[in-house]
Amino acid sequence: MFIQDVTPLGSLGLSALVAVLPLATVLVLLGVVRMKAHHAALIGLLVALVVGIAAFGMPIVQAVSGALSGAAFGLWPIMWIVVNALWIYRLTVRTGHFDVLRRSFGRISDDPRIQALIIAFCFGALMEALAGFGAPVAISAVMLVAVGFHPVKAAVVALVANTAPVAFGAMGTPVVTLAQVTGLPLEQVSSIVGRQTPLLALVVPLLLVIIVDGKRGLRDTWLPALVCGVAFGLVQFLASNYVSPQLADIGAALAGAAALVALPQTRRPVPEAVRVGLGGTTTTEAPPEDSRGDVVKAYLPYALIIVIFSLGQLPPIKALLDKATWKFHWFGLNVAAPNGKPVSGNTFSLPFLNTGGTLVLIAGIITAAVLAVSASGALSEWLATVKELRFAILTVTGVLALAYVMNLSGQTSTIGTFIAAAGAALAFLSPVLGWFGVAVSGSDTSANALFGALQVTAAHQTGLPADLLAAANSSGGVLGKMVSPQNLTIACVAANLPGEEGKLLRKVLPWSLGLLLVMCLIVLGQSSPVLSWMLP
Repeated sequence: MFIQDVTPLGSLGLSALVAVLPLATVLVLLGVVRMKAHHAALIGLLVALVVGIAAFGMPIVQAVSGALSGAAFGLWPIMWIVVNALWIYRLTVRTGHFDVLRRSFGRISDDPRIQALIIAFCFGALMEALAGFGAPVAISAVMLVAVGFHPVKAAVVALVANTAPVAFGAMGTPVVTLAQVTGLPLEQVSSIVGRQTPLLALVVPLLLVIIVDGKRGLRDTWLPALVCGVAFGLVQFLASNYVSPQLADIGAALAGAAALVALPQTRRPVPEAVRVGLGGTTTTEAPPEDSRGDVVKAYLPYALIIVIFSLGQLPPIKALLDKATWKFHWFGLNVAAPNGKPVSGNTFSLPFLNTGGTLVLIAGIITAAVLAVSASGALSEWLATVKELRFAILTVTGVLALAYVMNLSGQTSTIGTFIAAAGAALAFLSPVLGWFGVAVSGSDTSANALFGALQVTAAHQTGLPADLLAAANSSGGVLGKMVSPQNLTIACVAANLPGEEGKLLRKVLPWSLGLLLVMCLIVLGQSSPVLSWMLP
């Protein structure tokens, strides 16, 4: 048995300084050297292994085994979800039904400010719920340009909109990962995150109409923006607390869109002066009319996912799906915490059926049949999706492997014990740690894997609620999404703005930091009697 030691070098400060080397390596390689993310993740993993073995005394076999365990979790269920979700998107593009979907959005309103809410906030949130990992920004930016937005404005709107749904994106993957690496109950983590990020949903739609049309946009369309945000936030809160974190963003996105469509003000014609002032393009050519059948088929994949996931949550069906789960002791691991108790990372759970990726795969198979995509065509699109995501797969597996090595060797516990000296101020700073992690990794899932256990360790040392700080890591992390180099690059590619990442960063950084300050104050309040009533 390997027993973790928080002071393997005799001094807590020196031990923490060495323990932070893997993280520092990744951050420097990404932020300063500007190395590709998958290369930085693999080099960081190598550093973590060296530190874990040489400085923390972890046996070589256990260190390597821990890395493999993390990589396996990165592949299943995380990338299993992403691959199948993006596969469905590729099927709709192949058959032309994605264009039908885009045109249907354009017919709801000709007001670009409303279109920003529908496409970037609501539909973007739906794509975040299904895939995450950059897909919402890419798809939203393309659609905004297609309906007439200036490319820079389309990219900025897509980036800022991709905030409120991120913590529950990719079928709840970030919070599922957070629960996995911290050992906290998923229901508890989801519940607290669901009492933080809905507050962002109240603000972000208002910011979007300001970004699109300045003060005039806020003055003219504050009501639709507020109604959309309230509907989104309310359903996200209810679903994450009382239904399922996997369905939180799906329900919230649909509720926000439904609230917008139901509001009479949404369908008012936009004055020509407003459209001209937005810097977009105006087309006089009427879009082709789509049949009702084609429109239904365009929405079918997302309706199928909602139905399948809802059925999967029914107790009898869920119990049946859970039977196809293999839970076992991971080979080569025998790790105990400093108190001598075995850590949860020794065991590995492999759900074959009751996992988001498999349920999405089922929806994709039905979608392919309904859209008349041949089996060979569907398979070729799936393989093309894997090829497209090959570097993202390397990055995610590398980061998760690094996180598992740091957690199992005791590096994370050492860093957490050291920063616990921040005391009560840790409640204010905990979202900043999540923001920083997402800013450099581009993924709330990766940031939770890296810092989730650290937050819990620090909370135990300071007497603060562990579940609150763990949730704050995820909620603060969502605000780093818009400034991450990966997302900035994705936005530039989607909006055809080659080499303009720096320009986009300057435009979105103030919004990111401003919202981060709000989240820090919320978490600080929740850790005190001021807002503690908000917690479950």
